[in-house]
Amino acid sequence: MDPYELLGVDRDADDATIKKAYRKLAREYHPDVNPDPVAQDRFKEVSHAYEILSDPQKRAAYDRGGDPFSGGFGAGAGFSFTDIMDAFFGGQGGAAAGRGPRPRVRRGQDALIRLEVDLAEAAFGVTRELKVDTAVTCETCHGDGAAPGSKPITCETCGGAGEVAHVQRSFLGEIRTLRPCAACRGFGTIIPEPCRECSGDGRVRTRRTLTVKIPAGVDDGTRVQLAGQGEVGPGGGPAGDLYVEIQVARHPVFNRQGNDLHCTVTVPMTAAALGTTLTLPTLEADLVSETSSSDLVTSFELEVKPGTQSGTDQTIRAYGVPGLRGGRGDLIVTVIVETPTSLDPAQQELLEQLAGLRGETHPSGQLRAASKGVFGRLRNAFNGH
Repeated sequence: MDPYELLGVDRDADDATIKKAYRKLAREYHPDVNPDPVAQDRFKEVSHAYEILSDPQKRAAYDRGGDPFSGGFGAGAGFSFTDIMDAFFGGQGGAAAGRGPRPRVRRGQDALIRLEVDLAEAAFGVTRELKVDTAVTCETCHGDGAAPGSKPITCETCGGAGEVAHVQRSFLGEIRTLRPCAACRGFGTIIPEPCRECSGDGRVRTRRTLTVKIPAGVDDGTRVQLAGQGEVGPGGGPAGDLYVEIQVARHPVFNRQGNDLHCTVTVPMTAAALGTTLTLPTLEADLVSETSSSDLVTSFELEVKPGTQSGTDQTIRAYGVPGLRGGRGDLIVTVIVETPTSLDPAQQELLEQLAGLRGETHPSGQLRAASKGVFGRLRNAFNGH
Protein backbone atom coordinates (compact mmCIF):
# COMPACT_ATOMS: atom_id res chain seq x y z
CA MET A 1 0.00 0.00 0.00
CA ASP A 2 1.15 3.55 -0.68
CA PRO A 3 3.08 4.82 2.40
CA TYR A 4 1.73 8.32 1.84
CA GLU A 5 -1.82 6.98 2.07
CA LEU A 6 -0.95 4.85 5.10
CA LEU A 7 0.28 7.92 7.01
CA GLY A 8 -2.38 10.20 5.53
CA VAL A 9 0.07 12.83 4.22
CA ASP A 10 0.62 14.54 0.86
CA ARG A 11 3.51 13.56 -1.39
CA ASP A 12 5.19 16.91 -0.77
CA ALA A 13 4.87 16.65 3.03
CA ASP A 14 7.95 17.71 4.95
CA ASP A 15 9.75 15.62 7.58
CA ALA A 16 7.98 17.31 10.51
CA THR A 17 4.53 16.56 9.03
CA ILE A 18 5.46 12.94 8.36
CA LYS A 19 6.83 12.45 11.86
CA LYS A 20 3.74 14.03 13.43
CA ALA A 21 1.42 11.77 11.43
CA TYR A 22 3.42 8.68 12.37
CA ARG A 23 3.42 9.52 16.08
CA LYS A 24 -0.35 9.89 16.05
CA LEU A 25 -0.92 6.53 14.32
CA ALA A 26 1.75 4.71 16.36
CA ARG A 27 0.07 5.74 19.60
CA GLU A 28 -3.23 4.48 18.23
CA TYR A 29 -2.12 1.08 16.90
CA HIS A 30 0.82 0.12 19.13
CA PRO A 31 0.33 -3.42 20.59
CA ASP A 32 0.84 -2.16 24.13
CA VAL A 33 -2.05 0.25 23.64
CA ASN A 34 -4.34 -1.67 21.26
CA PRO A 35 -4.19 -5.52 21.61
CA ASP A 36 -6.50 -6.06 18.59
CA PRO A 37 -4.67 -8.27 16.01
CA VAL A 38 -5.92 -6.03 13.22
CA ALA A 39 -4.36 -3.04 15.01
CA GLN A 40 -1.05 -4.92 15.30
CA ASP A 41 -0.98 -5.50 11.54
CA ARG A 42 -1.86 -1.88 10.99
CA PHE A 43 0.99 -0.82 13.30
CA LYS A 44 3.47 -2.85 11.21
CA GLU A 45 2.22 -1.21 8.02
CA VAL A 46 2.42 2.28 9.54
CA SER A 47 5.91 1.62 10.87
CA HIS A 48 7.01 0.29 7.47
CA ALA A 49 5.59 3.36 5.75
CA TYR A 50 7.36 5.71 8.16
CA GLU A 51 10.62 3.81 7.65
CA ILE A 52 10.41 4.58 3.94
CA LEU A 53 9.34 8.22 4.16
CA SER A 54 11.68 9.15 7.04
CA ASP A 55 14.74 8.00 5.09
CA PRO A 56 15.59 10.41 2.21
CA GLN A 57 17.19 7.69 0.09
CA LYS A 58 14.36 5.19 0.54
CA ARG A 59 11.77 7.90 -0.06
CA ALA A 60 13.51 8.99 -3.25
CA ALA A 61 13.70 5.38 -4.47
CA TYR A 62 10.00 4.88 -3.82
CA ASP A 63 9.08 8.14 -5.57
CA ARG A 64 11.04 6.98 -8.65
CA GLY A 65 8.98 3.78 -8.70
CA GLY A 66 11.74 1.54 -7.42
CA ASP A 67 11.90 -0.77 -4.39
CA PRO A 68 13.39 1.08 -1.42
CA PHE A 69 14.45 -2.28 0.11
CA SER A 70 16.91 -4.63 -1.51
CA GLY A 71 15.15 -7.70 -0.15
CA GLY A 72 11.51 -6.89 -0.75
CA PHE A 73 8.84 -5.85 1.68
CA GLY A 74 10.32 -5.70 5.18
CA ALA A 75 13.35 -7.79 4.24
CA GLY A 76 16.44 -6.78 6.17
CA ALA A 77 14.54 -3.84 7.67
CA GLY A 78 16.52 -2.13 10.40
CA PHE A 79 13.62 -0.26 11.93
CA SER A 80 15.03 1.30 15.10
CA PHE A 81 13.30 1.30 18.44
CA THR A 82 14.34 4.96 18.56
CA ASP A 83 11.54 5.82 16.13
CA ILE A 84 8.96 4.11 18.29
CA MET A 85 10.24 5.93 21.37
CA ASP A 86 10.09 9.08 19.26
CA ALA A 87 6.39 8.51 18.73
CA PHE A 88 5.62 8.22 22.43
CA PHE A 89 8.14 10.62 24.00
CA GLY A 90 8.61 13.28 21.37
CA GLY A 91 12.12 12.34 20.28
CA GLN A 92 13.63 12.00 23.78
CA GLY A 93 14.52 8.32 23.68
CA GLY A 94 17.21 6.16 22.16
CA ALA A 95 20.46 7.27 20.63
CA ALA A 96 19.00 10.65 19.64
CA ALA A 97 19.15 11.70 23.28
CA GLY A 98 22.97 11.79 23.36
CA ARG A 99 24.35 14.81 25.16
CA GLY A 100 28.03 14.48 24.33
CA PRO A 101 30.94 14.56 26.76
CA ARG A 102 30.70 16.27 30.12
CA PRO A 103 32.87 19.37 30.42
CA ARG A 104 35.75 19.12 32.86
CA VAL A 105 35.65 22.85 33.44
CA ARG A 106 32.54 23.79 35.45
CA ARG A 107 31.45 26.73 37.58
CA GLY A 108 32.21 26.47 41.27
CA GLN A 109 29.64 26.36 44.03
CA ASP A 110 28.40 29.39 45.91
CA ALA A 111 29.50 29.68 49.53
CA LEU A 112 27.83 31.15 52.62
CA ILE A 113 29.47 32.45 55.78
CA ARG A 114 27.96 34.30 58.75
CA LEU A 115 29.40 37.46 60.21
CA GLU A 116 28.37 39.00 63.55
CA VAL A 117 28.47 42.80 63.75
CA ASP A 118 27.43 45.35 66.35
CA LEU A 119 24.24 47.34 65.92
CA ALA A 120 26.22 50.52 65.20
CA GLU A 121 28.29 48.72 62.55
CA ALA A 122 25.13 47.41 60.90
CA ALA A 123 23.56 50.87 61.01
CA PHE A 124 26.47 52.92 59.68
CA GLY A 125 28.48 50.33 57.74
CA VAL A 126 31.81 48.69 58.40
CA THR A 127 34.70 47.08 56.53
CA ARG A 128 35.87 43.70 57.80
CA GLU A 129 38.56 41.21 56.87
CA LEU A 130 37.39 37.60 56.68
CA LYS A 131 39.39 34.39 56.57
CA VAL A 132 37.64 31.74 54.50
CA ASP A 133 38.55 28.15 53.63
CA THR A 134 37.73 27.65 49.97
CA ALA A 135 38.83 25.98 46.73
CA VAL A 136 41.27 27.86 44.48
CA THR A 137 42.90 27.04 41.14
CA CYS A 138 45.81 24.65 41.45
CA GLU A 139 49.00 26.59 40.71
CA THR A 140 50.90 23.47 39.68
CA CYS A 141 48.65 22.41 36.77
CA HIS A 142 46.82 25.76 36.33
CA GLY A 143 43.48 23.99 36.56
CA ASP A 144 43.68 21.36 33.80
CA GLY A 145 44.39 18.52 36.27
CA ALA A 146 47.34 17.07 34.33
CA ALA A 147 50.86 16.81 35.69
CA PRO A 148 53.34 19.32 34.24
CA GLY A 149 54.53 18.17 30.81
CA SER A 150 51.44 16.02 30.18
CA LYS A 151 47.93 16.68 28.93
CA PRO A 152 44.54 14.91 28.71
CA ILE A 153 44.12 12.42 25.87
CA THR A 154 41.03 11.28 23.99
CA CYS A 155 39.30 8.29 25.54
CA GLU A 156 39.79 5.23 23.35
CA THR A 157 36.66 3.53 24.65
CA CYS A 158 34.16 6.18 23.58
CA GLY A 159 36.32 8.02 21.04
CA GLY A 160 35.84 11.29 22.90
CA ALA A 161 32.03 11.16 22.87
CA GLY A 162 31.76 10.64 26.62
CA GLU A 163 29.01 8.07 25.97
CA VAL A 164 28.83 4.51 24.74
CA ALA A 165 25.90 2.82 23.01
CA HIS A 166 24.30 -0.28 24.45
CA VAL A 167 22.23 -2.36 22.01
CA GLN A 168 19.54 -4.87 22.97
CA ARG A 169 17.31 -6.82 20.65
CA SER A 170 13.57 -7.15 21.14
CA PHE A 171 10.57 -8.19 19.10
CA LEU A 172 10.32 -4.58 17.96
CA GLY A 173 13.91 -4.44 16.72
CA GLU A 174 17.06 -2.99 18.22
CA ILE A 175 16.88 -0.91 21.39
CA ARG A 176 19.79 1.54 21.49
CA THR A 177 20.58 3.48 24.65
CA LEU A 178 23.47 5.76 25.52
CA ARG A 179 25.26 5.61 28.84
CA PRO A 180 28.19 7.63 30.24
CA CYS A 181 31.50 6.02 29.38
CA ALA A 182 32.86 4.20 32.41
CA ALA A 183 36.46 4.56 31.28
CA CYS A 184 36.48 8.38 31.19
CA ARG A 185 33.46 8.97 33.48
CA GLY A 186 31.68 10.79 30.67
CA PHE A 187 34.38 13.43 30.08
CA GLY A 188 35.52 12.06 26.72
CA THR A 189 39.15 12.47 27.77
CA ILE A 190 41.45 10.71 30.21
CA ILE A 191 44.23 12.25 32.27
CA PRO A 192 47.03 9.66 32.13
CA GLU A 193 49.24 11.53 34.59
CA PRO A 194 47.11 13.44 37.13
CA CYS A 195 48.62 16.42 38.92
CA ARG A 196 49.96 15.30 42.29
CA GLU A 197 49.02 18.56 43.96
CA CYS A 198 45.29 18.42 43.18
CA SER A 199 44.87 14.73 42.19
CA GLY A 200 43.56 15.79 38.79
CA ASP A 201 40.73 18.00 40.08
CA GLY A 202 42.39 21.25 38.97
CA ARG A 203 41.82 22.95 42.33
CA VAL A 204 43.05 22.80 45.92
CA ARG A 205 41.69 24.01 49.22
CA THR A 206 43.35 26.86 51.04
CA ARG A 207 42.64 29.67 53.51
CA ARG A 208 42.56 33.17 52.11
CA THR A 209 41.74 36.62 53.44
CA LEU A 210 38.94 38.72 51.93
CA THR A 211 37.90 42.29 52.60
CA VAL A 212 34.14 42.77 52.75
CA LYS A 213 32.40 46.11 52.92
CA ILE A 214 29.13 45.98 54.85
CA PRO A 215 26.85 48.80 53.62
CA ALA A 216 25.06 51.09 56.06
CA GLY A 217 21.55 50.01 57.00
CA VAL A 218 21.86 46.22 56.83
CA ASP A 219 19.69 44.25 59.22
CA ASP A 220 19.85 40.86 60.86
CA GLY A 221 19.73 38.20 58.11
CA THR A 222 20.81 40.52 55.28
CA ARG A 223 23.11 38.80 52.78
CA VAL A 224 25.94 40.66 51.08
CA GLN A 225 26.99 39.11 47.75
CA LEU A 226 30.64 38.98 46.75
CA ALA A 227 30.58 37.96 43.08
CA GLY A 228 33.27 35.49 42.03
CA GLN A 229 34.61 35.04 45.57
CA GLY A 230 33.17 31.56 46.14
CA GLU A 231 34.76 28.23 45.30
CA VAL A 232 36.68 27.76 42.06
CA GLY A 233 34.99 25.13 39.92
CA PRO A 234 36.38 21.72 38.86
CA GLY A 235 39.01 21.96 36.15
CA GLY A 236 39.85 25.49 37.24
CA GLY A 237 36.37 26.68 36.25
CA PRO A 238 34.99 30.11 37.17
CA ALA A 239 34.38 30.70 40.86
CA GLY A 240 30.93 30.87 42.38
CA ASP A 241 29.73 33.70 44.58
CA LEU A 242 30.32 34.22 48.29
CA TYR A 243 27.39 35.34 50.43
CA VAL A 244 28.03 36.99 53.79
CA GLU A 245 24.98 36.70 56.06
CA ILE A 246 24.83 39.44 58.69
CA GLN A 247 24.00 38.64 62.31
CA VAL A 248 23.45 41.75 64.43
CA ALA A 249 24.41 41.46 68.10
CA ARG A 250 21.95 42.64 70.75
CA HIS A 251 22.57 46.20 71.95
CA PRO A 252 22.41 46.99 75.70
CA VAL A 253 20.41 50.22 75.15
CA PHE A 254 18.85 50.44 71.71
CA ASN A 255 16.33 48.09 70.15
CA ARG A 256 15.93 48.24 66.37
CA GLN A 257 12.50 47.99 64.75
CA GLY A 258 12.81 48.50 61.02
CA ASN A 259 14.85 51.68 60.62
CA ASP A 260 13.66 53.09 63.94
CA LEU A 261 15.52 52.79 67.23
CA HIS A 262 13.75 52.43 70.58
CA CYS A 263 15.14 53.03 74.05
CA THR A 264 13.93 53.78 77.57
CA VAL A 265 15.07 56.51 79.97
CA THR A 266 14.17 56.63 83.69
CA VAL A 267 13.62 59.99 85.44
CA PRO A 268 12.81 60.72 89.09
CA MET A 269 9.26 61.60 90.06
CA THR A 270 10.27 65.16 90.86
CA ALA A 271 11.95 65.66 87.46
CA ALA A 272 8.85 64.40 85.69
CA ALA A 273 6.68 66.76 87.71
CA LEU A 274 8.90 69.83 87.41
CA GLY A 275 10.41 69.14 83.98
CA THR A 276 14.06 68.81 83.03
CA THR A 277 16.46 68.43 80.09
CA LEU A 278 18.58 65.31 79.70
CA THR A 279 21.70 64.78 77.59
CA LEU A 280 21.65 61.26 76.20
CA PRO A 281 24.06 59.32 73.91
CA THR A 282 23.19 58.46 70.32
CA LEU A 283 24.01 55.18 68.60
CA GLU A 284 26.92 56.94 66.88
CA ALA A 285 28.60 57.22 70.30
CA ASP A 286 29.51 53.53 69.92
CA LEU A 287 31.79 54.46 67.01
CA VAL A 288 33.86 57.11 68.80
CA SER A 289 36.61 54.67 69.71
CA GLU A 290 36.76 53.37 66.14
CA THR A 291 36.97 56.64 64.18
CA SER A 292 38.36 60.13 64.58
CA SER A 293 35.63 61.75 62.49
CA SER A 294 34.32 64.97 63.99
CA ASP A 295 31.07 64.68 62.05
CA LEU A 296 29.59 62.16 64.44
CA VAL A 297 26.68 63.34 66.56
CA THR A 298 27.31 61.47 69.79
CA SER A 299 24.56 62.96 71.99
CA PHE A 300 21.20 64.72 71.88
CA GLU A 301 19.02 66.79 74.22
CA LEU A 302 15.77 65.28 75.49
CA GLU A 303 13.31 67.76 76.97
CA VAL A 304 11.14 66.27 79.69
CA LYS A 305 8.21 68.61 79.99
CA PRO A 306 6.63 69.36 83.40
CA GLY A 307 3.95 66.82 84.23
CA THR A 308 5.34 64.10 81.95
CA GLN A 309 3.59 60.79 82.65
CA SER A 310 5.33 57.44 82.87
CA GLY A 311 5.26 55.62 79.53
CA THR A 312 5.28 58.80 77.42
CA ASP A 313 7.05 58.41 74.06
CA GLN A 314 9.14 61.16 72.53
CA THR A 315 10.28 60.95 68.92
CA ILE A 316 13.65 62.34 67.87
CA ARG A 317 13.53 62.68 64.10
CA ALA A 318 16.27 61.19 61.90
CA TYR A 319 18.29 59.73 64.78
CA GLY A 320 17.53 56.13 63.85
CA VAL A 321 19.17 53.77 61.34
CA PRO A 322 20.04 54.91 57.80
CA GLY A 323 18.04 53.11 55.11
CA LEU A 324 19.73 51.02 52.44
CA ARG A 325 18.06 53.22 49.82
CA GLY A 326 18.48 56.53 51.60
CA GLY A 327 16.69 58.35 54.39
CA ARG A 328 16.96 57.60 58.07
CA GLY A 329 14.65 56.29 60.75
CA ASP A 330 13.69 57.94 64.04
CA LEU A 331 14.70 57.45 67.66
CA ILE A 332 11.74 56.81 69.99
CA VAL A 333 12.49 57.40 73.66
CA THR A 334 10.07 56.08 76.27
CA VAL A 335 10.13 58.02 79.55
CA ILE A 336 9.62 55.95 82.69
CA VAL A 337 8.87 57.89 85.89
CA GLU A 338 10.56 56.38 88.91
CA THR A 339 8.67 56.48 92.23
CA PRO A 340 10.94 56.53 95.31
CA THR A 341 10.76 53.38 97.42
CA SER A 342 12.52 54.60 100.55
CA LEU A 343 12.18 58.07 102.16
CA ASP A 344 13.96 59.58 105.11
CA PRO A 345 11.82 61.50 107.66
CA ALA A 346 12.48 64.89 106.07
CA GLN A 347 11.55 63.67 102.57
CA GLN A 348 8.43 62.01 103.86
CA GLU A 349 7.37 65.16 105.66
CA LEU A 350 7.84 67.25 102.52
CA LEU A 351 5.80 64.84 100.44
CA GLU A 352 3.03 64.79 103.03
CA GLN A 353 2.94 68.58 102.93
CA LEU A 354 2.75 68.46 99.13
CA ALA A 355 -0.05 65.92 99.28
CA GLY A 356 -1.94 68.18 101.70
CA LEU A 357 -1.51 71.22 99.48
CA ARG A 358 -2.82 69.25 96.47
CA GLY A 359 -5.68 67.67 98.40
CA GLU A 360 -4.25 64.22 97.82
CA THR A 361 -3.83 63.09 101.44
CA HIS A 362 -6.69 60.60 101.08
CA PRO A 363 -7.16 60.10 97.29
CA SER A 364 -10.27 58.25 96.20
CA GLY A 365 -8.74 56.93 92.97
CA GLN A 366 -10.44 56.76 89.57
CA LEU A 367 -11.42 53.55 87.85
CA ARG A 368 -11.27 53.30 84.06
CA ALA A 369 -11.95 50.52 81.60
CA ALA A 370 -8.78 48.64 80.70
CA SER A 371 -7.50 49.29 77.19
CA LYS A 372 -6.69 46.06 75.39
CA GLY A 373 -4.52 46.33 72.32
CA VAL A 374 -4.42 48.99 69.66
CA PHE A 375 -8.18 49.34 69.24
CA GLY A 376 -8.64 49.95 72.96
CA ARG A 377 -6.07 52.71 72.95
CA LEU A 378 -7.65 54.29 69.88
CA ARG A 379 -11.07 54.21 71.56
CA ASN A 380 -9.68 55.96 74.63
CA ALA A 381 -7.99 58.54 72.47
CA PHE A 382 -11.26 59.43 70.72
CA ASN A 383 -13.04 59.57 74.07
CA GLY A 384 -10.45 62.01 75.42
CA HIS A 385 -9.00 59.65 78.02
